[in-house]
Amino acid sequence: MSESWISKFKGLSRLPDGIRAELEAGSKIVSVPAGTQVFAPGQSADNLLLLLEGTVRVQQRSETGREVFLYRVHAGESCVLTTACMLAFEDYSADGIAETDVRAVAIPRSTFDSLVAKSSVFREFVFAAYSRRITDLFTLVDDIVFQRMDVRLAARLLELADQNDIVHATHAFLATELGTAREVISRTLSEFHRRGWIEQSRGEVRLTGRAGLERLVRSAGAQA
Repeated sequence: MSESWISKFKGLSRLPDGIRAELEAGSKIVSVPAGTQVFAPGQSADNLLLLLEGTVRVQQRSETGREVFLYRVHAGESCVLTTACMLAFEDYSADGIAETDVRAVAIPRSTFDSLVAKSSVFREFVFAAYSRRITDLFTLVDDIVFQRMDVRLAARLLELADQNDIVHATHAFLATELGTAREVISRTLSEFHRRGWIEQSRGEVRLTGRAGLERLVRSAGAQA
């Protein structure tokens, strides 16, 4: 396996030659088609995945069946839930879904345990990524508890919009993203439409007033 993938992950380029060789020899590149369930609740965490291409969506399902979006893993990142499960020898408690076709480096538990034990550089890489994502999750909890839904939805629309200012998402998908009911999303989008900020069609939202959405998000930030 070419060593070029290591340069895609900040921190791993400092690995000593011997540790780098062990990481390369003990890992493999895998491909996962879009829509594949990468992991599920109750499964054991056997490999740490470092994404080279694509995105993986991590979400949790409540006892009532509501799905709550937690975070996305993008190219150049690892999954904090997988890291936590591997360190604690626990099973997954959430779902990981490949949103796009994914290419990733799979580091099996034996290699992971060995490198965490013997390499300070590898430990720094693992825990730095873990720390960043834990901070993101605390921010998510803060948003859910304290942030207004219209502000959260505006911010998520801006985040998800493509280069043509189109968000390819249903009301149900956006509700899952924000941990709320579809009806709440529908009402809020109707208000955005009334203000001239969006137009809606089946399965997509077009941003026609990006500046208005951005002002809404900025005003909430100024008040925080």
